[in-house]
Amino acid sequence: MRKPDLDKNIAFVLSDVSRLMRKRFDKRAAKLGLTRAQWRVLAHIGLQEGINQTASADILEVENITLGRHIDRLQDAGWVERRRDPMDRRAWRLYVTEKAHPTLSQMQQISLETRAEALQGLSAAESDALLNALLRLKSNLLDQDPDPDPKTEDAG
Repeated sequence: MRKPDLDKNIAFVLSDVSRLMRKRFDKRAAKLGLTRAQWRVLAHIGLQEGINQTASADILEVENITLGRHIDRLQDAGWVERRRDPMDRRAWRLYVTEKAHPTLSQMQQISLETRAEALQGLSAAESDALLNALLRLKSNLLDQDPDPDPKTEDAG
């Protein structure tokens, strides 16, 4: 029986590329004092200020309690603030603080640099083709399971 070549297995390659990009991003972003998970939450709130915590957890595909812990740390550090939802006193609306705006810009730059490094040597057409192929893979997988629960399922 022939052994599989893991370097030619798309699942292994995608996993390796994702891990390497995260590692490179983390190395660059460490000086800003935010973890990648915190950056993801902060960036999301920055793009959708006023979103409630439950909707944000759904979009980020994390449990509400997990997001709550991230928000607690970000709030304690002065990056985000919670405001009571005027329509639902049990709900919180999320906003970035003035302190966060320069950091959001720096993190965006780090993200762009990391992506450019990963795409180095690819033409614009190749980069677009890669993205379109990955979007097709994602769509194919979602079509096979239209209501996956990413909070509990393992990728594989």
